[in-house]
Amino acid sequence: MNLDGVAIDDTFAEAFGMRGTRLVITADSLPWAEIAGRNLTGFATSVIGCGLEAGIERALAPGETPDGRPGVAALLFAVSRDALAKAVRDRVGQCVLTCVGTACFSGLVAAEQVPLGRTLRYFGDGHQTAKRIGERRYWRIPVMDGEFLCEDRIGVQKAVGGGNFLILGRSRPGVLAAAERAIAAMRRIPDAIAPFPGGIVRSGSKVGSRYKFLPASTNDAFCPTLRGAVEGRLGPDENAVLEIVIDGLSEAAVAAAMKAGIRAACAGGAEDGILRITAGNYEGKLGAYKFPLRELLA
Repeated sequence: MNLDGVAIDDTFAEAFGMRGTRLVITADSLPWAEIAGRNLTGFATSVIGCGLEAGIERALAPGETPDGRPGVAALLFAVSRDALAKAVRDRVGQCVLTCVGTACFSGLVAAEQVPLGRTLRYFGDGHQTAKRIGERRYWRIPVMDGEFLCEDRIGVQKAVGGGNFLILGRSRPGVLAAAERAIAAMRRIPDAIAPFPGGIVRSGSKVGSRYKFLPASTNDAFCPTLRGAVEGRLGPDENAVLEIVIDGLSEAAVAAAMKAGIRAACAGGAEDGILRITAGNYEGKLGAYKFPLRELLA
């Protein structure tokens, strides 16, 4: 299969099950909501080292938020319900409650819920108060600029992590340009994020390591500096590889993001020296979800 002059490998991306949630963070202005969102989702590229994967899904207009102020929607993913609940509690407590003028709401309607405001309320030292509006309960926690409003519980649901594709080309600048096009297209897809810096990964990994204490290590088959030293998977003109990893609230969201990203990477890709698109296939060692590249693009 060939897309705009770029070869598409006959392979699939292998992904795994996670738990996910969406938080809505509002503030007096969009820049301050974005500051809170960036802090909330920082150090959250991979569950391997961070315990959480997270990113800002999109900006929200005042008409889209519970309190009528500008905000951001953030998606957060962990390997279990309990791990997600703890990470969200800690991050909201340290990164949103502390940020001037913010409020925090659940952005996901789900049968499964975990506590948030009810655990953070104790910061109010007995001065906190509860408020119920319809079926939703909030906590008003006094702080020095007024009060921090936080929803009592947030919805969580089954999700998919680790959808991916790799962009291979003649040079790093060309591959980076293609990856940037892919991320720009994927940002328009709802219910999905690319959690790595700028959405792009240079340190792709494989399952396992020669060191027993490491669950993952560098994907040496795609490292151009190891050409000839290991059993590689690079063609003679493939001198740079970048990966894009996708987490989503559903299998469909991950598939849609992968499709949009691959198409954008390939558009004009031949001019950038893009030669091939492939994916991380771990022979069933990683997860139960499979995303065949050629089927996605058919």
